[in-house]
This record gives sequence, C-alpha cells and structure tokens, in this order.
Amino acid sequence: MTTTKKLWDQGELIAIKYLQQKWYNILDTNYKFWRFWELDLIIKKDKITHFIEVKYRTNDKYGSPEESITKWKLHKLQKSIYAYCFKKRIDIENIQFDVITIVKNEKSYRLKHYKNIEI
Repeated sequence: MTTTKKLWDQGELIAIKYLQQKWYNILDTNYKFWRFWELDLIIKKDKITHFIEVKYRTNDKYGSPEESITKWKLHKLQKSIYAYCFKKRIDIENIQFDVITIVKNEKSYRLKHYKNIEI
C-alpha cells in the first residue's frame, strides 16, 4: 500500500467516524467508475443520499484541501453521482453533494463539513 493511500485511508476513517456520530448510515466507500473516477463516501440520513468527497492534508504545502476541489473534479463527481443514481435507482431529487476537509495538526485534526454543495 502506498503512503498516499495510507494517508487517504486515515482521512476516510476520520470522516466515517464523524459521520457515524451524526447518525449517518454508510452505504458505500471508494465506489469506482471507470479507471480514475471514484466516489469517496456514499451515505444516507433520513431520506437523503449524500455523496461525500473527502480531502485530507497533513500540511498546506500543496494548498488547502478546499483548493483541490476544481471545476474538473466537480464535473467528474457529477457524472459519477448520476451514474451511481441510475445504477442504484436513486431519485436525484433526494441526493446531496458534500465535502469533508480534514487537516492534521500536531496532536489532532481540524474537520470541516461543507453541506449541499452545488455541482
């Protein structure tokens, strides 16, 4: 397993723990479409299916996690979300796109949950 993959797994585990504390149900993780397209977390709360992009950083050397959400990334995510909804027969009226950013500090981390982002 590569170092990058291990770091991402840390971020994903932090995000999952946070979401479970908020009573979200995890439906899928790392759902892959084609070769380079992937949905990080797919969760459900009440009747809404949430598609969550997780961005984890150990420092700001390459910018903030928020800066990595580009127009191209949003375009890929939108296509992946619609394909997932089609395949799983999920009504797109009951979906939401969220981003969770996590920045590791010396002894803990800072997590932000951006909800219902327009894509």
